[in-house]
Amino acid sequence: MVINFFYCFYRCCCRGDPTMFVEYWKKAGEKSSIMIPGWHNLSYFPNNNGGNVCWFLEKEFSDEVKKLHESVGNATTKDRYIVVGTGSTQLYQAALFALTSTDDDNDHDYSSKPMDVVSAVPYYSSYPAVTDLLKSRLYKWGGDAYKFDDKNEPYIEVVCSPNNPDGHTMEPVVNGNGGKLIYDLAYYWPQYTPITKPADHDIMLFTVSKSTGHAGTRVGWAIVKDEKIARKMTKFIEISTIGVSKDSQYRAATIMRAVTESGQSISLQLAGNFFEFGKTILVDRWERLRKVAAENGAFSLPKYPKQSCNYFGEIREAHPGFAWLKCNLENVEDCESLIKGNLNILVRGGKNFGMDNKKYVRISLLDHEDKFQILLDRLATVSSSSTKIKA
Repeated sequence: MVINFFYCFYRCCCRGDPTMFVEYWKKAGEKSSIMIPGWHNLSYFPNNNGGNVCWFLEKEFSDEVKKLHESVGNATTKDRYIVVGTGSTQLYQAALFALTSTDDDNDHDYSSKPMDVVSAVPYYSSYPAVTDLLKSRLYKWGGDAYKFDDKNEPYIEVVCSPNNPDGHTMEPVVNGNGGKLIYDLAYYWPQYTPITKPADHDIMLFTVSKSTGHAGTRVGWAIVKDEKIARKMTKFIEISTIGVSKDSQYRAATIMRAVTESGQSISLQLAGNFFEFGKTILVDRWERLRKVAAENGAFSLPKYPKQSCNYFGEIREAHPGFAWLKCNLENVEDCESLIKGNLNILVRGGKNFGMDNKKYVRISLLDHEDKFQILLDRLATVSSSSTKIKA
């Protein structure tokens, strides 16, 4: 049991399992629960598609996505197409396929150079692996957007905002004539960052994993401006997984409805506003983490500007779900090795995010409270004057 606990602690600090939301959903009760009879959802086809381009999209899920975005004010959905996927990772692959394939794949010139896919360092660590996983002749990972020379050729830039791992608001870097953009907005929710305006881009990716904490439901969605792109993304998902679980769509719809209503004081009196719950925890965790860093001087953390948040109606700074931690110890070149070796915390080092500088690591702040406290206790044992652990 002890081994399992610490294995989970190491794993969650590294991967960002959003289990801090468990306590909220325990209090939410029946309003967030769903019962699916054994004879429901046997068909490949949705019970009600509502005429959506994405043929396996349940209308109830699509409706709740639009209501949630409208209530939060973080994305435009009017005159847009919703494409559902098995998490935002599948949608990312679908978007790459849609942006690089021709209308008739039989006419595609596979002798031409694959289109480069780039993102600004530090970029999300999974982008390179996911991009090159299928070894496609249509596209390939091109690395750091800051160093990329488009040579007036087509390319794709992935803009992750707020950025994973460092939490900063991002804009396109390359700005070439042939560029196509994918916006990964997984963390553009009010528990993590100020909602300054509705995002309005050609392709925007979201996921219930970080919006509501239901990572295990494996559902994400894309908001797409162009119908052809939406149809191609749908085709990719149709070929790869023959659609998306209807059970997961109904559960996600129920959860999103509960979140929307929690902000309107319609229900969930015991649990309260979901986004307020998440923000309160993250504000507290960032304060405690900054206190540890200030006291031992061994680590430093990013600073975020104060911005006007339309959702909460206040001036506030971001409190991301990850901490982009820098090691300030002069005799330590590899922060990941220090934290893994001396503190037994599994983190992701800067090299995983395209960084040459090994002084940086990403640590998750989304875990259960007891594990977060262990994280603080272990970081506090590092002395600013040596790599040794204090007694």
